[in-house]
Amino acid sequence: MINITHKSNTLRKAIAEAVVKVSSPTTIDAVRNRAVPKGDVLEFARVAGLFAVKKTADMVPDCHPMPVEYTSVGYELGDCEIRIRMEVHTVYKTGVEVEAMHGVSVVALTLYDMLKPIDKHIEIAHIRLVSKTGGKSDAQKSTLHQICAQKSAQVVVCSDSVFRGDAEDKAGAMVAERLKSAGLDVASVVVVPDEIANIQSCLLEHAPKVDVLLFVGGTGLSHRDVTPEAVRPLLTREIEGVMETARHYGQDRMPFAMLSRGVAGMVNDTLVMTLPGSTKGAQETLDAVFPAVMHVFAVKDGQKHG
Repeated sequence: MINITHKSNTLRKAIAEAVVKVSSPTTIDAVRNRAVPKGDVLEFARVAGLFAVKKTADMVPDCHPMPVEYTSVGYELGDCEIRIRMEVHTVYKTGVEVEAMHGVSVVALTLYDMLKPIDKHIEIAHIRLVSKTGGKSDAQKSTLHQICAQKSAQVVVCSDSVFRGDAEDKAGAMVAERLKSAGLDVASVVVVPDEIANIQSCLLEHAPKVDVLLFVGGTGLSHRDVTPEAVRPLLTREIEGVMETARHYGQDRMPFAMLSRGVAGMVNDTLVMTLPGSTKGAQETLDAVFPAVMHVFAVKDGQKHG
């Protein structure tokens, strides 16, 4: 199975459909009147579909086991067909379209099995995914990527050792590449020492020029980690939820994420965030909040022009 540990839980939904065709309206009448010898066809098939959704990971090798929060089975009876519609919801890291399609397939197969004694010409006409939402397929995610493509960014590394040339910057370079891959126009990485005056001077210089300003490093607990102290007083509006989300995401992956003191907020129209100095910590922060954090611009611009 593919690695999904970097993903966050979100509400995901899928709707699948199948059509079972019969040879005569008499068969549909038998279904409607519960006159099929094997029993109540629609209810038997509904239960089979619910079981199938839960067992999808057991049957399809690359599917991840997941919590299924909601499943429904609906029918539409025509003159010579039964249209099946199955909807599945989860709050998880990956989608439920295969679960919905597996479930509706078993519903259709159960109908076939129960109706074949009275109709020798049954056909499962098609099985298809009608829709899915959540994750990368969401229209909102598409909008966020469009916002990213219209924004510029600056990455600032706060590190004494990198500033002196004693160490190579890896975290800042990674952050810059991640922002570029998200569609932002990213300037060259700037390096400053772990000094409040230098960090604040850099913020005041670059914030008016870009939409997103990220400081990498200095969010820990050593006596030289002063990035939050430098950035917080200059924020015109702090956004506490951004770092709450990042710390929660990190805590699920390692036990020391709670010690990060990162801050985030707006400096006038610029989104400013502070990230850990380790490459892994910075990457996890981005995984936790990007591109969702870019919604701040949709809200801000909507208020400005509303």
